[in-house]
Amino acid sequence: MNPRILIVEDEEPLALLLRYNLESEGYQVDTAARGDEAEIALREQIPDLVILDWMLPGLSGIELCRRIRVRAETQRTPVIMLTARGEEGDRIRGLETGADDYIVKPFSVPELLARVRALLRRASPGQVATLLIAGDMELDRESHRVRRAKREIHLGPTEFRLLEYLMQYPGRVFSRERLLDRVWGSDVYIDERTVDVHVGRLRKAINGPREVDPIRTVRGAGYSFDETFVSDDQRSLTTEPSAAR
Repeated sequence: MNPRILIVEDEEPLALLLRYNLESEGYQVDTAARGDEAEIALREQIPDLVILDWMLPGLSGIELCRRIRVRAETQRTPVIMLTARGEEGDRIRGLETGADDYIVKPFSVPELLARVRALLRRASPGQVATLLIAGDMELDRESHRVRRAKREIHLGPTEFRLLEYLMQYPGRVFSRERLLDRVWGSDVYIDERTVDVHVGRLRKAINGPREVDPIRTVRGAGYSFDETFVSDDQRSLTTEPSAAR
């Protein structure tokens, strides 16, 4: 099951932005707009990570963080504190209260997502898979190695990130715009057709003779990684017995 994240933020546009981006990364997301509501939610279900605003109605983020650390069930739950207060004294206070990380508004969403992944990896290594497997293909995030049917595949950094992103969400269709945002970054301004070029290079690298292309082109929509793909040899093994009958 994918990690569950609780967002405690009273600014609705920011809460919606965070929810959208976290759910796009595959996380389960709950939200609360008040500190006292979040405390109740934490007693009903313990998340894998909390993103917590400093200034909240009902109960401040600092006080809620303190209560999270006092309670035995949540004392090890990672907490990222969001705040507009960027002074050194405030950062120290937030960290000393028990926050694992501290981000000052306005902030970069990709940076926040990277910090979420890092904290989850540290707190629960099993929650963030380092090895992605689909069909006869393996992608190792730590060693940056890709194998297909035990054959080593050499990819450039962009093709590696593209394959990694597609393999994270098998069967899901991503537009070129979405892939540009997630693989290249939202601050990079390049033509969407660049995605087609790199998908072509990726296909050339991962597909050998008699190997089925796992990357599916969805006309008018984008690209998808087909989690059900098998090689022609594998397909013949599964179809010949039924044909004989």
